[in-house]
Amino acid sequence: MLSTAAATMSPVGLFLQADWVVRGVMIGLLLASLWTWAIILSFGFRVASVRKAINAFEVEYREADDIDEFHRRSATRDQPIARVFSAGVTEWRRSTTGKTIDREGTRERLATAMGATVAQEIDRLADRLNFLATVGSVAPFVGLFGTVWGIMRSFTGIAQQQSTSLAVVAPGIAEALFATAIGLFAAIPAVIAYNRYSHSVNRVEQRLNRFADGFHATLSRRLEMEA
Repeated sequence: MLSTAAATMSPVGLFLQADWVVRGVMIGLLLASLWTWAIILSFGFRVASVRKAINAFEVEYREADDIDEFHRRSATRDQPIARVFSAGVTEWRRSTTGKTIDREGTRERLATAMGATVAQEIDRLADRLNFLATVGSVAPFVGLFGTVWGIMRSFTGIAQQQSTSLAVVAPGIAEALFATAIGLFAAIPAVIAYNRYSHSVNRVEQRLNRFADGFHATLSRRLEMEA
């Protein structure tokens, strides 16, 4: 008897005895939780890879004697910082190919080109963070909906059997609370990861902006020398 009751109150038992509404809520929250953890793991590796690429690129950039030669070697790299660098070099070449050079206009276009590339790379990097924010804010309310529905089902059972026995209301309340637990299980990691990774993305953006500013200063000095 005890083993049967324990099986009924187990997570699998609660899922199987739930009605289709609560079961649908549970399935949706479980899928959201699985996708959340997939994003958390993949994004962690991605941010670490971007940081490593930035470190290596900055070292090579400081050691390079010829910017044009370094650009030829790094143009094919699939890295955010390489694309920022390439945007600066490309705009530099477009702005300095004419007979007369507008120094102030060139500086503004260089800043705009590299700034737009930084923004584009950050948008691409942080693309999946929106899903974490959505799960973190919505999942508890979805679980609460399952809870309310399960409690309503318990009260319906009381009315039908005309009994307030705990054995009558316990299954419905248990499955309702289980829906809330799944909602929190999906939301809590999503909120923590979103806050943590948002900070990481901000740090990457700061490093790209610092590199763009330094490269802009280098090109500005070169512009003065050529003028």
